[in-house]
Amino acid sequence: MGVTRRTFMQAVIAVTAVGAAGGTQTALAGAAVAAGSPPGDVVGKVTVGYQGWFACTGDGAPINGWWHWTQDWSRPPSPSNTGTKCWPDMREYTHSYPTAYDNLGNGQPATLFSSHDQQTVDTHFQWMRQYGIDTAALQRFNPTGGEGPTRDAMAVKVRSAAESHSVKFYVMYDVSGWTNMQSEIKADWTNKMKAHTASPQYATQNGQPVVCVWGFGFNDANHPFSAEACLDVINWFKAQGCYVIGGVPREWRTGGAGTRTGYMDVYHAFHMISPWMVGAIGNAGDSDNAYSTYTVGDEADCVAHNIDYQPCVLPGDISGRQRAHGDFMWRQFYNMCRAGVQGIYISMFDEYNEGNQIAKTAESQASVPVGSGFLALDEDGTVCSSDYYLRLTGDGGRMLKGEIGLTSVRPTPPTASGGADTTPPTSPTNLRVTDRSSNSVTLTWNAATDNVGVTGYRVLRVDGPAGTQVGTVTGTSFAVTGLAPSTGYTFQVVALDAAGGVSLPSNQVTVTTGTAGNGTDLALRRPTTESGHTQGYGSGNAVDDDANSYWESANGAFPQWIQVDLGSATAVRRIVLTLPPSSAWGARTQTLSVQGGTAGGSLGQVLATSDHRFDPASGNTTTLTLPAGSAIRYVRLTFTANTGWPAAQISGFKVYAD
Repeated sequence: MGVTRRTFMQAVIAVTAVGAAGGTQTALAGAAVAAGSPPGDVVGKVTVGYQGWFACTGDGAPINGWWHWTQDWSRPPSPSNTGTKCWPDMREYTHSYPTAYDNLGNGQPATLFSSHDQQTVDTHFQWMRQYGIDTAALQRFNPTGGEGPTRDAMAVKVRSAAESHSVKFYVMYDVSGWTNMQSEIKADWTNKMKAHTASPQYATQNGQPVVCVWGFGFNDANHPFSAEACLDVINWFKAQGCYVIGGVPREWRTGGAGTRTGYMDVYHAFHMISPWMVGAIGNAGDSDNAYSTYTVGDEADCVAHNIDYQPCVLPGDISGRQRAHGDFMWRQFYNMCRAGVQGIYISMFDEYNEGNQIAKTAESQASVPVGSGFLALDEDGTVCSSDYYLRLTGDGGRMLKGEIGLTSVRPTPPTASGGADTTPPTSPTNLRVTDRSSNSVTLTWNAATDNVGVTGYRVLRVDGPAGTQVGTVTGTSFAVTGLAPSTGYTFQVVALDAAGGVSLPSNQVTVTTGTAGNGTDLALRRPTTESGHTQGYGSGNAVDDDANSYWESANGAFPQWIQVDLGSATAVRRIVLTLPPSSAWGARTQTLSVQGGTAGGSLGQVLATSDHRFDPASGNTTTLTLPAGSAIRYVRLTFTANTGWPAAQISGFKVYAD
């Protein structure tokens, strides 16, 4: 069979030793979520700001112009009419619009995308899902002017993309320049934006829909709102049942030229504080200074006031040569994680016009218009793949969540080995329930594939079309515990790869947990008898609830049997048999039948002889369903063949009444 039946024990010991050693090498970030709230859609998560504010003439958007791509929206982008600082990687957009720039360095036409195309938004949210970004904050400026209808349309498109790609989203009001903000923001929420909270993908925290208000307390002419007006808006949103985030000045706590005086009550009224750092830092040294000056004290103040803290991380302005092939952004991730922040806000996902985006960007001069003057990701001489800052963000998120060690050394290579891995795994298939009790469900699925390699699986409990993570695993079986009896649950699974790629979900499986007392394993630690066993692999190992201990009959002599005494006659409906889950136990088929009766010496046939497949790719589990009315006390399995070893072998012998 390729390996001995016991090879898996050596593998388990080796893995345990490596894990123990690895745990002492690098501290985990895991201090996130130390303050007010438990993990949710923003606490313990990475959120990206999403502008969705690019349009092109002819795209059907109500604004009907080159929105944010140019200074003069009525004319196409050109070297003399530009509103952007860098060029997007256009290879994955199915709709594009010609500009007045010369061709790219590679000879391809210089075209741009429109955010108004649903395919654009779907592409962006697919990237978020693929690279491990949890939540998108949809920027919403004053909706009462000429941009309003286009922004309304973008909200619908973002909701659709979020639901299609299982990414959370929420509305983030930027109140800059909004003269009648105090009344109009309430009307906009009530009449338009609140409707989107019905989406299963609308972000919630502490059971409340999330809304952010950015711009209170800034000391400039665009943010003239009094402290009283700001408090009124915050408290109004709270009264609507919202979890309210405040986008505030970096000096909100320390005081300084950037913040108005007398606003501390405003800041402390928020559920979460998210200070703005764009323009304040531009290199790793600035980040370290901000850590000492702002971040540590901010976190302490928020903890003291039971407020969550979500500081801003920025990749840096490409045109300002700030990025240092990711070192600048990673230093911020490191500083935030070592401070124990509750969440991280990335500015921004798609802000090409300010050069501060993480979305896929031109890698080199071959991918920007000739003579445009635009810099590419390789501007400092280091080759970077177009998805580099998406991959970097994914790794920063993993450090925030304690999934990788806290490290000041950037772990993300500018170009993935052999080129960037932009292909996510295939979906896991054949998700099924292989065991069930009153408070747990065991799920098993067929392995996904990947062009580089699948690194694990994320198990999701489905709430509508979305999912809440209940665990991760490297194998293809997972036990979901802590469930309520007699309750229906729906699950699905996604596959992960090392580059942060996430597959589309598997099929969904719905299961109802057993009734309390009836969904339990009736054979657990009950007396057993057997035809015989080899060495120390006695029949009691099959009912001890240890996945790695097992019964093995005498070798080379079939038939062999194992029997359990349930203690009293019970209507048995299901038997679940397992072998150790390690892949060292190669796939095999065992041929067996089931006998039962109320007296140990007088057993009748319950299930005829048939083949049962045990495969580590599907959890090394098989389920036998008995006919109704099988009231038996003694349950016997009789084995007549095993393709993997010349003996009968069972790690788990579980018997259920339902």
